[in-house]
Amino acid sequence: MSLAHAVLTSLLEKPSSGYDLARRFDKSIGYFWHATHQQIYRELARMEAAGWIESSIPADAGKTRKKEYRVLAAGRKELARWAEQSSPPMDLRDEFMVKLRADAVLSEVNLRPELARHLALHRDKLAQYQTIETRDFPADRTLSRHAQIQHMILKKGILYEQNSIAWTLEMLDVLAQLAAPKGSSTP
Repeated sequence: MSLAHAVLTSLLEKPSSGYDLARRFDKSIGYFWHATHQQIYRELARMEAAGWIESSIPADAGKTRKKEYRVLAAGRKELARWAEQSSPPMDLRDEFMVKLRADAVLSEVNLRPELARHLALHRDKLAQYQTIETRDFPADRTLSRHAQIQHMILKKGILYEQNSIAWTLEMLDVLAQLAAPKGSSTP
């Protein structure tokens, strides 16, 4: 996937300025596709040069002359072409797993503090996701097709964080048992 496709998707949801797009990106697509604001601005320039989007200065822009971007027909066509292509499953590239492998062979690394930090981060992210779910997808509301798909994306994030929490707790327990003196048991 390229950043261009994520930006096209976001602009189709709502035409916006580069600044507003970058802020919205952080609060939506940014949860699963990270990009800096600088990367987004560079991508907007490339996409405009390719004829996928156009910019204009709204009448209410005032002295800022802030450009607003919208997707053109060529951009919609490119996004549809890309969306219909096969996607490879996510490749897991997790530095911490390599550190655990190192701990397994070294037997002298204490990764429990780092695991505890990861646990707190996963719990924070889960709380964020659950807050979004409660706010945007209440159980008593009938959701549009668009909202149902967005909810399912959010649910994947929720399940990921829940599983990460469960795995981290289990790993902490394993490390605590391995650190306990022989013959003793940990609660």
